[in-house]
Parts: sequence; structure tokens; C-alpha cells
Amino acid sequence: MTAALDSTAADPGLFGPGSVSWTVHADVVMLVAGVRSLLLQALHPDALQGVLLNSTFRDDPWGRLVRTADFVGTTTYNETDAVHRAAARVRGVHRRLGVDQPELLLWVHVCEVASFVEVARDCGLRLTDAEVDAYYAEQVRAAELVGIDPAVVPSSRAEVQAYFAAMRPQLHATPDARRILRFVAVPPMPTWVSLVTPARLAWSGIASLSFALLPAWARRMYVGPAGTLVGGPAARAHGRALRATLLSVPPRLREGPHRKAARLRLGLPHVP
Repeated sequence: MTAALDSTAADPGLFGPGSVSWTVHADVVMLVAGVRSLLLQALHPDALQGVLLNSTFRDDPWGRLVRTADFVGTTTYNETDAVHRAAARVRGVHRRLGVDQPELLLWVHVCEVASFVEVARDCGLRLTDAEVDAYYAEQVRAAELVGIDPAVVPSSRAEVQAYFAAMRPQLHATPDARRILRFVAVPPMPTWVSLVTPARLAWSGIASLSFALLPAWARRMYVGPAGTLVGGPAARAHGRALRATLLSVPPRLREGPHRKAARLRLGLPHVP
């Protein structure tokens, strides 16, 4: 972890470079984590209707993923004023879509942060249990930004596990959720992209891994007992192999723009 900043330094934002959030959200497997989060969110019927089917996901799935990643990057690495402006825009969108119910916002938040840290860890990012607890505690601030009462946000591994256990009676894979799963597995791509580039094959691997890294109970909701045939050690081994491959890419090509800007703003050296 980076040493604490001098109080006279540039604005470090919501968390700062010494946070676990900086480490987790910069990891190369965040795309896998984002897709896993989407599949987990879709198991809540009300969240699926409000957050997915009434948003731009059906018409612009790639754009939605990019905008979600941009919001996470902004809230993690940008200056405090920029973070609050971005959060205000998101709250406005939620109000227009009618998806600003606190319980749905909390579900989306917990699915996201649990997916981010669990996928990173499953794929080989070394984090202690105490660091994972610290990550969840940090992310309470992110939840508050989008309008969630911080008093109800799980702030440790134990609280996240208890939250999912309490939510499970409300969850099931509706026909719409299964359509989302099929859509994620085989998303629309321009014909030339599918035929001339390896994009279709690469995406198939990402989607399969995202599903395999879901909790076993979530996989069973989607596909029944067959859900137990994927996941576990084999999925984690696949994830570690993918992460190792992505880490072989030169750092200047894999560092996200938000983190790069924050590093330059704060005068920090690049950390591979």
C-alpha cells in the first residue's frame, strides 16, 4: 500500500492511494467482475425490471457496461468535487427511471462490490481477510453517494454474507433473468467483428468465467443442479490464468484512465 499523503497534497478523492479500493478497482479482471455483478443483480426480479429492463441495457449493452465502469473509475480515483458531480447525475438518472428505491439501490451496490473484490481475489489478487473487510467499509462511502443510508450498508465480509443469506428467499431466475444470461453469453456484435476478429471467442471466455465465479446458489438458480458442475477450483484456476495473461500486457496499456490521471495528479510513481 502507498504511504499516506501529506495534507497539503492534491485532493486524493474519496479513498486515496492507500485504500484497498484503489487496488481492487485497478485490477485487470474487473470486466469479469462487472459481468458477474450483472448476472447476480438479475436474480432480484424487481431490480431486474427496474435497473436492467427499464435502462438502456437492451438497446446499448456495451454502453451500459462502459458507463458503469466509468462511474466506478470516477468515484474511486477522481477529485472529490468530480465524484459528487458524477453521483448527482446518477441519482438523477435513477429518479427518472423510477429505480431509486433504497432496497434496490442497496442490492445493486452489494452485488457490485462483492463481485469486484471476490472475483479479484478468486483470480489471484492477494488480499487478507482484514483487507477485504476494509474494502467493504470503504465502499459504504460509495453507497452513500448514490442515496443509500450508510447505516444499512454491509461493511464487512460477515455482513455481506449475512445480507445475501437474508435476500435469497426473494431471489430467483425469472424468464427475463435467463434471457439476460443468454444475452450475456452471446451478445450482439457486428458481423465483421464476429467473423474477422477473436472478439466473439474472447467474450465467450469472459462470460463463461463470470458465470462460473458466481456463488453456487446463484448458478443453481439459473441452471438447476447443472450449476454445480462449473465453478470451484477449476474456475479459480481459469481466472488466475486469465489474470496472469492480462498482467503480461505492458502497464501503460492496461492502466485505466481514471487511475492514471489520479497518479499524475498526486505525483505518484506507476505501480505495476
